[in-house]
Amino acid sequence: MEKILLSFGHGFVAQALARRLIADGWTVYGTTRNPSKVSDLRSDSVKPLVWGKDDIGAVISRATHILSSVAPDEQGDPVLAAFGGEITRAAPNFAWAGYLSTTGVYGDHGGGWVDESTPLTPTTRRGTRRVDAENAWRAIPGLPLHVFRLAGIYGPGRSAFDRLRDGTARRIIKPGQVFSRTHVDDIAQVLAASISRPNPGAAYNVCDDDPAPPQDVIEEAAKLIGVPVPPEVPFEQADLGPMAQSFYSESKRVSNDRIKDELGVTLLYPTYREGLRAILEAET
Repeated sequence: MEKILLSFGHGFVAQALARRLIADGWTVYGTTRNPSKVSDLRSDSVKPLVWGKDDIGAVISRATHILSSVAPDEQGDPVLAAFGGEITRAAPNFAWAGYLSTTGVYGDHGGGWVDESTPLTPTTRRGTRRVDAENAWRAIPGLPLHVFRLAGIYGPGRSAFDRLRDGTARRIIKPGQVFSRTHVDDIAQVLAASISRPNPGAAYNVCDDDPAPPQDVIEEAAKLIGVPVPPEVPFEQADLGPMAQSFYSESKRVSNDRIKDELGVTLLYPTYREGLRAILEAET
């Protein structure tokens, strides 16, 4: 039987998953709102679907697996607003459905640990929207949904190296602040493992083993490429925008035990150190 993944909002994470699946003989459709990205999708052997132009509903009815990477907005989840009826009708036919959420749903824990059993107590508007979106997807009858709560995503072309090179990297110091993060290839292998071992209704935290202060990541990256380490900037003097302030308003350590215990995942990059070195090695 042909395996067909329909990827809503085919971005950084979905691209990494698609590379794995296509190599195994899958057919992958990816949606985009930007017609200029069609050629890029095709060059990756992904079948493009332009939002508002192509018949996405027809592919929903044929897909065996679906993944949504689309963030909610003030009106709710855009995918369900546009295609909720089609997805609901096709739900019994899917072998697997995935929704990419965020660890922001847990809110602030003052640097303490959270796992998938931790109550969802978001402290930002973005986090609240994510909780609402998770619930909306879960409410679809018969949908074999799996929720993936992603920590800060990095990878080739999206790492501390890029910020150092373009001069935007800053070592902002907020005592006690820690973030969890994850390499995009580790997210892809978690998704692939879940597809191989479906457990509808499950939620998984996806992160590495080393929650760390963000300034440490910048320092490590600077040393690896031989550029000066940016000076420390006290949080109170950083003049951050609303988005960055929302990130710094929460501090927590995220447990990844479930992806290891239930899905058998061994992280490719258990800390940012291995991840950064791999990105640099790939560049050279």
